[in-house]
Amino acid sequence: QVQLVESGGGLVQPGGSLRLSCAASGSIFSMYRMGWYRQAPGKQRELVALIAEIPSGGSTSFADSVKGRFTISRDNAKNTLDLQMNSLKVEDTAVYYCYAVIKQRRLSPSYDYWGQGTQVTVSS
Repeated sequence: QVQLVESGGGLVQPGGSLRLSCAASGSIFSMYRMGWYRQAPGKQRELVALIAEIPSGGSTSFADSVKGRFTISRDNAKNTLDLQMNSLKVEDTAVYYCYAVIKQRRLSPSYDYWGQGTQVTVSS
């Protein structure tokens, strides 16, 4: 089984910073696309940031609402994914979910995996 576990959420004032981390564990052969999504109360889950696998260049993409404020990075050796969030706004308040496309064995298909979510609250 594969597990994704997020950490680093919490309460921060507007303009502050937080760093979210996601650790993948279990039987992992390869990790492909990884990313962060978020869901605010009463809203649909939305994409925050994606990062491609390193052999594909590790390219990144971001939602327009977070461009220039958030950065995403991954460490394939440690099976971790980070999201550095700066200049946080009240509208960034949401539950943040880690996402990864993972292949557990060489000849098995890859599947989408999700973490349980971590709360980020931006408030004065």
